[in-house]
Amino acid sequence: MSIISLGREGERHLVMGNEAIARGALEAGVSVATGYPGTPSSEIIETLAKVSKDQNLYVEWSVNEKVAMEVAAAASFAGLRSLCVMKQNGVNVGSDFLLHLALTGVRGGMVLVHCDDPGALSSANEGESRHFARMLELPLLEPGDFQEAKDMIKAAFELSEEIHNVVMVRSVTRLSHASGNVVFGELKPTEKKAFFKHSGFILDPL
Repeated sequence: MSIISLGREGERHLVMGNEAIARGALEAGVSVATGYPGTPSSEIIETLAKVSKDQNLYVEWSVNEKVAMEVAAAASFAGLRSLCVMKQNGVNVGSDFLLHLALTGVRGGMVLVHCDDPGALSSANEGESRHFARMLELPLLEPGDFQEAKDMIKAAFELSEEIHNVVMVRSVTRLSHASGNVVFGELKPTEKKAFFKHSGFILDPL
């Protein structure tokens, strides 16, 4: 058990930025979380994996970022809320499918969290993932503190379902790996069942 799942609405807790992101996903009612490990993003999936059984949540480390994005998209196509997590280098790996997904759209809310590493503190290069959002004309949210890190994840899911497309959320090393106070909100039960209806008259699943 973890304070991320045990903490009640209105309580204030000291958490890492990545834990705040994980809590935001739980409060949003996420059903599927995928990712590929890499600093500074790894703790998001690790945190969700620890509470997955209690929260009725499917969590996986995928073989690479492209597969992580595909699994998250499949859940979204079936009406479930999904979270995909990677570091800045990984967005390059997953970009082939992301370019397609930005044109196809999604059904259930899908949020792509990418953790950039300014200064290349733990990476071979800095990278700049925001260029993908600009190129694909996808919304990008960038939290400025720990409370926003949690709250913006919830807002990103709502926005994704409103526009029927992926929403990107950018964190950075100094937010992901620092800690601060966060006021928790209500946890949403993930009781929604996957449902997929495919029309034989169209190529894409939506």
